[in-house]
Amino acid sequence: MRIKYVVSTMLFWWRENHLSLEPECQFLKSLGLGVELWPNIKGQRECRYERQNWPRLAAATEGMLVSMRSRNDDPTLEQWAEQIECAKLLDANIVTDLQSFGIPESIEVDGYDFSKEIVKIAEENNVKLCLETGNLAKLKKLGDKFGSAVRYCFDVGYVNLDPEFTFTEYVDQLGGRIAHLHLTDNYGHTDDHEPPGLRGGISRRNWDYLLDALSRYDNDIIGSFEMCPCMPDVMIRQASEFLFDEQKWPNRPQKQPDFVSATYNPV
Repeated sequence: MRIKYVVSTMLFWWRENHLSLEPECQFLKSLGLGVELWPNIKGQRECRYERQNWPRLAAATEGMLVSMRSRNDDPTLEQWAEQIECAKLLDANIVTDLQSFGIPESIEVDGYDFSKEIVKIAEENNVKLCLETGNLAKLKKLGDKFGSAVRYCFDVGYVNLDPEFTFTEYVDQLGGRIAHLHLTDNYGHTDDHEPPGLRGGISRRNWDYLLDALSRYDNDIIGSFEMCPCMPDVMIRQASEFLFDEQKWPNRPQKQPDFVSATYNPV
């Protein structure tokens, strides 16, 4: 396993505005972290991945590891093609839920035509697609259908909430094809998106089981801290202390000497 880390722009929800992307990326870069982009500012509809925004995205994320959360507004095939081209420009993978991928999670799959077109466009652009954790049986079925064309995004918080399958069952079934992690925590009742290491949250045994399983495979993995406010620097510090100091996860991001004075102050 080779793992690098990003932080989801979920971290900045309710502090974002149209001028805040650059300081957000600068702050994360100063900590040696990449960024996982959400398609829009919380509560707004304009999509970051539209073509007119590409130069700004490329400039703001220059020199950073980037991943992209897919549009979640029932994107059309044309919108999928646009965000895939954006991902190619940023050298990013795309994490998508089943609904956005054209697979309703609540019903049985009876056709893959829309999803097949998405996979085709992604392969033509050499962009990796990662299906975010949903119904385990459906994920396995899609994995069998599309083979190496899709990978899995293992959402630790979602898995902790599933009443049907255990945490270890998810790890055992998906582990060999995990390419992306959403690193978060909750108390087992709702997807709170707390920093990893929550007292009374996901057990240390499950964290250890996940890391041990991932270490058995020769996969390139992006670990994305997906956390909701309090303050961004507090959440990053808490999550880092748990994963890297206590749990001994590998390849801890290092603060960059050129950015030692960088702080995050909303515009």
